[in-house]
Amino acid sequence: MNQKSFQNKVAIVTGAGQGIGLEICRQLAHQGAHVVLNDIEESLAQEAAASIRADKGSCISFTGDASNILFINDMVNEAVKHFGKLDIVVANAGITLFGDFFEYKEEDFYNVLRVNLGGSFFLAQIASNQMKNQGTGGSILFMSSVTGHQAHKNLAAYSMSKAALEMLAKTLVVELSPLKITVNAIAPGATLTERTGKDADYENTWSRITPIGKPASTLDIAGAALFLVSSHASHITGQTLVIDGGWSSVSPSPY
Repeated sequence: MNQKSFQNKVAIVTGAGQGIGLEICRQLAHQGAHVVLNDIEESLAQEAAASIRADKGSCISFTGDASNILFINDMVNEAVKHFGKLDIVVANAGITLFGDFFEYKEEDFYNVLRVNLGGSFFLAQIASNQMKNQGTGGSILFMSSVTGHQAHKNLAAYSMSKAALEMLAKTLVVELSPLKITVNAIAPGATLTERTGKDADYENTWSRITPIGKPASTLDIAGAALFLVSSHASHITGQTLVIDGGWSSVSPSPY
C-alpha cells in the first residue's frame, strides 16, 4: 500500500486510546484517512488523537462506552457530521477478564459478552446501515484472537467471545456482500503493548515459544488490519487472518 492508500476515507476505531487500536488509527491517518478514535477513558482518547494530529494526521476523539448502543449510534452520527461519510469500521474495543472456570462470576461472563460481542455486533449493524444509505460500500473489521483458535487457561469466556466474532464475520457475508461491504476479522497472538509490557516476563516468554522468535509489535497487527480494510482486499470477505508468528501451529503453553 502506498502512503495515501486511504486518502479521504473515513474510519472509526474503537478502544483505540493505546496499543493495537492506536497504531491502527495512526497508520490510517498517515495514509490519508480521517479517523474517529474512540476510547472509554477520555484522557487516553484525547491524548491519542492529539498525538496523531501533531503528526499531521486527521483525527478526532470520541469518548464513551463502545458497547452501548446509544453511544455507538452517536459515534457513527458524529463521524458523518464531522467528515461527511463512513467507509471503515474497526471494532477493536474489548475486555479480558481472566478467571477459573469453576468459579467464574456471572457478572464477569456477561461483561465480556457485552463488550466483546455486543459492542462489535451493534457497531457493525449501525455502521452497515450508514454504509447502505451511502450506497458506496465499505469495510468492517472485527478483533478476534488466537485464543479463539487455541485453548488458554482461565480464558474460557474471553476465548468463546473471540471465536464467536470470527463466525459473525463469516455470517455477515450473506447480508453485506450485496452492499459491497466486506467484513473480516484478525486474530492477533502475543503482542507487545502498554498492557502486556507491565509483565516483566512477557517478551522473554513469548519470544521463547513463538516460532518466529518474538511477539508481535502493534505495527505488525496494524499492517494486517489496514490490508483487510483496503481496496487491495476488496475480494476478501468472511475471513479471519491469524497474526501470531506461527504460535498457533505449535501452541506451546506460556505457563
